Amino acid sequence: MLAAWAASPARFREDANAEEDLVRGGYRDRVIVELAQNAADAAARAGVPGRLRLTLRDGTLRAANTGAPLDAGGVEALCTLRASAKRGGDTVGRFGVGFAAVLAVCDEPRIASTTGAVRWSRALALACARDLTGLHDEVLRREEAVPVLRLPFGAGDAPPAPFTTEVVMPLRDAAARALVRELLAGVDASVLLTLPALARVEIDVEGSARELVAERDADGVVVDGVRWTVASSSGRLDRAALLADRPVEERAWTGWSVTWAVPQDGRLPATVPPVVHAPTPTDEPLGLPALLIASLPLDVSRRRVAPGPLADFLLARAAAAYAGLLRAVADPLPLLPVGLPAGRVDTALRRALADVLPDAPVLPTAADPQLRVRPRDAVAVDVPALVPVLAEVLPGLLPARTGPGAAAAPAAALDALGVRRLGLADVVDLLRGLRRPPEWWARLYAAVDAGVPPGSAREPLAALPVPLASGDVAVGPRGLVLPGADVDLSGLGLRVVHPRAAHPLLVTLGAVPAHPRALLAEPRVRAAVQTSYDAEDPAPVAHAVLGLVRAAGVAPGELPWLAELALPGDDGEWYPAGELLLPDAPLAAVVADDAPFGVVAPDWVARWGADVLAAAGVLRTFALLRDVDVPTDPGAADHDLDGEADWLASLPADDVPGLLPELVAVRDLDLVTHWPGALRLLAGDPVLRRAVVEPARVLLASGATVTAPSYTSWWLSRASVLDGRVPRELRLPGSDPRLAGLWDEAGECGVDREFLLALGVRRGLADVTPGELLGRLADPRRTVGRAQLRALMSWIAAADPATLDPPERVRAVRAGAIGVVPADDAVIVDAPDLLPLVSGTRAVVPCPLPLAAALADVVDVALATELGPFPAPTGGAREPVPRALAAVLPGAPASWVRHAPGTPWRVVGGTVHAGDGDGLARGLAWAAGRWADRHLAAAVLRDPYAEPTLLAEADLDPV
Repeated sequence: MLAAWAASPARFREDANAEEDLVRGGYRDRVIVELAQNAADAAARAGVPGRLRLTLRDGTLRAANTGAPLDAGGVEALCTLRASAKRGGDTVGRFGVGFAAVLAVCDEPRIASTTGAVRWSRALALACARDLTGLHDEVLRREEAVPVLRLPFGAGDAPPAPFTTEVVMPLRDAAARALVRELLAGVDASVLLTLPALARVEIDVEGSARELVAERDADGVVVDGVRWTVASSSGRLDRAALLADRPVEERAWTGWSVTWAVPQDGRLPATVPPVVHAPTPTDEPLGLPALLIASLPLDVSRRRVAPGPLADFLLARAAAAYAGLLRAVADPLPLLPVGLPAGRVDTALRRALADVLPDAPVLPTAADPQLRVRPRDAVAVDVPALVPVLAEVLPGLLPARTGPGAAAAPAAALDALGVRRLGLADVVDLLRGLRRPPEWWARLYAAVDAGVPPGSAREPLAALPVPLASGDVAVGPRGLVLPGADVDLSGLGLRVVHPRAAHPLLVTLGAVPAHPRALLAEPRVRAAVQTSYDAEDPAPVAHAVLGLVRAAGVAPGELPWLAELALPGDDGEWYPAGELLLPDAPLAAVVADDAPFGVVAPDWVARWGADVLAAAGVLRTFALLRDVDVPTDPGAADHDLDGEADWLASLPADDVPGLLPELVAVRDLDLVTHWPGALRLLAGDPVLRRAVVEPARVLLASGATVTAPSYTSWWLSRASVLDGRVPRELRLPGSDPRLAGLWDEAGECGVDREFLLALGVRRGLADVTPGELLGRLADPRRTVGRAQLRALMSWIAAADPATLDPPERVRAVRAGAIGVVPADDAVIVDAPDLLPLVSGTRAVVPCPLPLAAALADVVDVALATELGPFPAPTGGAREPVPRALAAVLPGAPASWVRHAPGTPWRVVGGTVHAGDGDGLARGLAWAAGRWADRHLAAAVLRDPYAEPTLLAEADLDPV
């Protein structure tokens, strides 16, 4: 080589540039990899399990390996750049450049083998180059950089037993030592997986040792306690076209291999770089979660895959091998390609996988994980909880991935492979027409309930098939009835879910729960009750409904519609329950003998009991009618209540009818013939009593709410129910004395005062209207005292004239006697001095003077001042008013006009006219506006000296 350099400095430059390119071409971090590769090649040539020991001590790295020793051809290859002696075998190194990596950290490498030893030295090579004529200037120009590996020197070293070869590398400096220490720390399982010829790697860094051992069996490789699943493929390159663009050294290399490896937990160790290995790590990123080791062609840097036919061919073989890896792992779904490609090679590999995987049987089925199906034949369900159940009926269904730490199979990956994905609606559609045992459906419902939360979209479940007890299959749970009530429901026409298929999910989807009350709320049960009377055989419906009533503990009157249930009477005929009486029912004793009631059949009473029959509407006592949102329009009365339209017309209303939010009424009151007993029934039953005493609420069109007597109260108040008399014509015993004589007292009838008031019995003036009172006063058969009459007229005076019609006859006083006279013959005195003048011709209606005008407007009776004129008496002499009256009547006139005795007193124009002392006292009191003090004034006139005493006594009068 020295002779060649001496003959051609250009050759020296070429060799120096080539070696420098190799050293600078990214080999700095590949020292350990290249040493391991050489060890693997040596083991492969010898056909033995490879063993490599890497030792770093005292600044020197030693790499000892077993296998074939270094021979002359090997040394030649190491010294001939870009040439290799490894041709045609199963070795890894093929380009004769890997050993150059040692120059990145070492200037004096040497190799000792059982066949001899060789060394290289930068210092010796530099000295030799300097001595050559014509190279001195070139060496200086290159800053003493020489091609070290082109000049081998002999050495006397020997490898340590049992190794056949040892590479010794005194490290150049502290930086080189730090790099090697870092590279040794990074050696992991990928070295043994990438270089299968190696079985053991021992690492000793300054006395700290560790070991990696590969144990290979039929199920994969175990390295450092971690089992790896491995899939490999290999063969010969028979087509020369694949190698036409490759260097000459590679064209003889006709063998190819591809290996995929992945840990059993599906996660690559963090120390394994996600790159393509060819077979050692490259700079080509790999997006698949597995380790790829392939004999891919590399460019001159040995860091990138060289594009071309050979790379395309091997990537296609890698795709096929990846399908084998997917078949070998228990769960291939996390290994499916997802996301964007990581680079050029990854893109090409994914294209190849897209061609291979859809038709490769790589996906396990939920029914049998050992059975693999093609993605095109596979099915994935979006609701993982359904998989265990659907696996029994859906071939090719992929297993669910819901376990801790398990990543769900990406939808995009499944779509790309042609896997058919089923949403909830698709699953429901597939289930239609499916015939499976009821227990299977129960498991399906449980899975749906667990996998489809109530807050999510459950609309497709409306069409979920449900097996029925009849053997049919219903489409959708809505309206179905769950079994569970200990009642024979066959007579109700209900579709009952098969007992072994029942699940709470069905209730949330619209099925009726098995609780008897829930069944009684079912519209079809109510419809069966309503049509039972017209059924050919009402008995099955009656027994089913009575069973629900008993099981639900329904109280009498709680469900009024049950009164339409057809039940048998003791005469063999069928009746609505509301038209039947229980034997010895109290109601039978108070209604007419010909009332349209039957008596329930004795055998039904014995079977079901009186309480259940009463709850179903059979009568012990009066029945209640209930309704809601009833218009108060009399034309809309349709409840078959006696006088209903008249009651509705009596209710308060705006310009348009209002609304009764709730109507509660006692039925059949018009059938009663024995009212004392009937009233005791009504008053003693809490439910019936409320229908009487609680008022009805009326919602007016304006939005206001008012109350009015209930229908039952209204009807009873107008019927002859109290000893043949109407309650509203009677008053309570001991009630307001102002009603005495006008309303008779109610006798003893066995009911309390509150109930009597609800019937309309009067308690006081608050319970009557001015019109009613005037009507009573106009009845000559009624007796009224004078003070009572005056008090009643005072009350009537406060009425609104616009609310009543004036009476034709009034009660008044004539000649001291109270009687009833035509209103035109009566007068209301509004000035006391006119009383003597009008009382001779007209009957006087008693009324306090301040209320006279108001009462006259209400009853349309003339006022005394309207009957005039009444002129003052003539003649007479004006006299001063006695001084004693000044204290009694302050404000009275100071003088008066005396007339002849017997002249009626008058006050005209503020002047008092009188014929005697009593007249003077009245006139002065009226003129002073102190009419109530007239008697006091008269007493003072009779005895002026009694004034102090009379005034002191007046102080004792009520204010």
